[in-house]
Amino acid sequence: MQSFRTELENPVVEKDIIDLEHKIRQFREGKIHDEKFRSLRLARGVYGQRQQGVQMVRIKLPFGKVTFKQLLKIADISDEYASRNLHLTTRQDIQIHYVSLERTPELWAKLEQDDVTLREACGNTVRNVTASPNAGIDPLELFDVSPYAHATFEYFLRNPICQEMGRKFKISFSSSEADTAFSFIHDLGFIPKVKVENGEEKRGFKVMLGGGLGAQPALAHIVHEFLPEDQLIPYTETVIRVFDRYGERSNRNKARLKFLIAKLGLDEVLRLIDEEHIAIKNKSYIVNRDTVPQPAIPSNKHLEIEISKPTHYKHWLATNVFEQKQKGFYGVYIKVEVGDIPTEQARKLVDAIRPYVADEIRITPNQGLLLKYATKEALPHLFNVLSELGLAKPGFDSVADVTTCPGTDTCNLGISNSMTFARVLEDLIYSEYEDLIYNREIKIKISGCMNSCGQHGLAHIGFHGSSLKAQGKVLPSMQVLLGGGTVGDGVGRAGDKVIKVPAKRATDVMRMVLNDYKANTVEGETFLSYYDKQGKDYFYQMLKPLADLTNLKDEEFVDWGHEETFETAIGVGECAGVVIDLIATLLFEADEKFDWAQGAYDKGAFADSIYHAYSVFISAAKALLLDKGVNSSTHAGIIREFDNHYVATGEVEVNGTFNDLILQINKNEPSEAFATQYLQQAKVFLQSVKDKREALIQA
Repeated sequence: MQSFRTELENPVVEKDIIDLEHKIRQFREGKIHDEKFRSLRLARGVYGQRQQGVQMVRIKLPFGKVTFKQLLKIADISDEYASRNLHLTTRQDIQIHYVSLERTPELWAKLEQDDVTLREACGNTVRNVTASPNAGIDPLELFDVSPYAHATFEYFLRNPICQEMGRKFKISFSSSEADTAFSFIHDLGFIPKVKVENGEEKRGFKVMLGGGLGAQPALAHIVHEFLPEDQLIPYTETVIRVFDRYGERSNRNKARLKFLIAKLGLDEVLRLIDEEHIAIKNKSYIVNRDTVPQPAIPSNKHLEIEISKPTHYKHWLATNVFEQKQKGFYGVYIKVEVGDIPTEQARKLVDAIRPYVADEIRITPNQGLLLKYATKEALPHLFNVLSELGLAKPGFDSVADVTTCPGTDTCNLGISNSMTFARVLEDLIYSEYEDLIYNREIKIKISGCMNSCGQHGLAHIGFHGSSLKAQGKVLPSMQVLLGGGTVGDGVGRAGDKVIKVPAKRATDVMRMVLNDYKANTVEGETFLSYYDKQGKDYFYQMLKPLADLTNLKDEEFVDWGHEETFETAIGVGECAGVVIDLIATLLFEADEKFDWAQGAYDKGAFADSIYHAYSVFISAAKALLLDKGVNSSTHAGIIREFDNHYVATGEVEVNGTFNDLILQINKNEPSEAFATQYLQQAKVFLQSVKDKREALIQA
C-alpha cells in the first residue's frame, strides 16, 4: 500500500491519500467515531453499499470528459479492486462497486497517476461539475463552456469554503439555450450568453439559483440574465459561502440551498450573497479559454466498406449521429443500457473506435457516451465495430433510452428495483413502439427511491421506487410522475405525482400513456402540451384501475429482477456526510483546522487561512454549546446561540460579541494583515474554549 507515496508527483494529492490511509487505520482501531469517518471517506468518493463490508467508489470526471487512456485505467482498476463493471451516472461520473475499504487509498493513487480523482465525488461538497456532453462541438452553442466547467471544478476542489457544508452543492453548464445540462434543477446552473459592447463581443452567463430534485423538487430562480465571464467564479464562491454559513445541518432533508431560499426568501439570500463579496479572494477571475482544447483529430483515411446491417444503420444514423459545428465532422452517441459497461467491453470499445474518432469521450447525463470528430467516411466503420460490441442500438436519448439509478442493486436507499425495470421498459419500446425511437422529445427516467438520482422528477414520464401494503404484506411499487421536462433557456418543469401502482403493473402504465398519447395528440403537439391539455386528473382516472389492490397476483409481491418475496430494506443514506455531535471530536477538529489555517497562512494563501480560522471558531463554539445541550443546525445559529449562552452570561469573554468577532470574515478583504489578526483571534478563542471545557470537566 505504501508504493504510491513514491509514484505520485503532486504532494497535495499524496498527502490526501496518505491521510485517508491513516484515518482508515484509526477507524479500524476504534480511534475515530463511525460518523466522523463516514463524513471523511464520503468526501473522498468512498460510499457505503447496500451489501455489508464493501464500498462503491465514485470516480469524479469533470463535465464527463475521459480519454482513452483514462477509461482503460479505470477498467483496469475495476478488474483489480471491484466487480469488473463500469457504471455511468447521471452526473457524468463513473462508479465501481464491491471495493474493500482498505484498498481505496491504493486504488485512488493509481487513478491519480492518470489525472483522475475521487476527491469530493460524494459528501457535503461541491459535487462533479456537469455540462452538456456536446459542449465544444454543439452547432447551437455561442461558445464552448468546457473551460468554464473545468475552471469551476479546479477552483473549488479542496477549497476550504466547501469541505463540510450542510449538504451537497451541484453546478451545471449548458452549451446552449436547449439547456441539455438542466440548469433549472441545480444549485447553480449556467447558460452561455453573448452581448456586444462598443463593437466588442462579451461573454457571460445566464444564472439559475437554488434548483433541485429529490422528494421535494424546486425549480431554480433566474438571478442574472448576463453575468460577465470574469464574475463566474467570484459569484459562485459568494453563493457557496452563504450556503455554508446559513444552510441547515441537522435535518439533512432540509439542508439543500433550495430550502434555505424558501426559509429566508430569495431577496434575503441575494442580499447575503452581495454582502459576502468583500471577503472573497478574487473579485475578478479570468478563465483560461484554452484549458480544454479540442482533441487531436484522427488522420486516417477510410476505404468504403459494406455496412453489416443497412436498415439498422439507417436508424442509427438518424438517431445517434449529428454533424458538429466543425463542418465535415460528426458526433456519435452510444446508447449504454442502464449505464453499465463491463470492463472487457470497455477495452474492446477503445480498441475499436481508436482509428475513427478523437481521443476524448464524454459521458452523457442520460448514461451514454459521446464520440467526437468522426468523418463521414468513418461512420460505416464505426457502425460495424459498435454493432459487433452490441453498442449500436438506435434511439439515443429517445423514448427507448431509459435513464436509471442503480436502485436496490447496490444503493442503501433503494426501495424497489430500477435497473431490471429499465431494461424491461426499453424492450417494451423496441418491440411494441418501434416508431418512437425517433422521438427525442419524451424522456423516461427511473429512480429506486424518491431521491431522484435517476432524475425521475424532470422526466416526461417518470417512476420512483416505493412500496404498498396489501393482504398483510408489502409489495414493490412505483410512483408515477408525468409532465416534467426541459422547456429551454433555464425554464423547466417538475413532474406531477399522479398515482402509485404495483411495480409489475408499471409496464401497463407505459402502454396506457403511450397509446393515449398516440391517439390524442395532433400534429406538432409536444408531450407537455398534450399533458397540459388532458390534465393531471385525466391521467389519474385513466391509470386508477392499475392501482386496485384487490386483485393482486402472487408474482406482484416479487420485485423486478428478483425471485424472492419483496421486503423493504432501506439502509442509512450516504448522499452526504452525517453531522458530528461529539464534544471531544469537535475540539479535535478545531485543533486540526487551526493547523490547516496556520499551514495556509505560512504558504501565503491568506483567504484559505481565514476560512480555516472561521471553521475553528465554529467548531469550538459548537463544542461548548453541546455541553449545554444546545445543538444549533446552522453556522449562523451557532454564532447567535454562543452569544446568548456564553458571551451574554459572561462565561466566555470576547471583545464585544461573538457575532462581531467571527463575522469580521465578511467585512474585510482577505489581506495578509487581516489573516494575521483573525488567525491570532481564533487561536485565543480556541484556547479559551479549551480552558472552559477543562474547568467544566474538573467541576
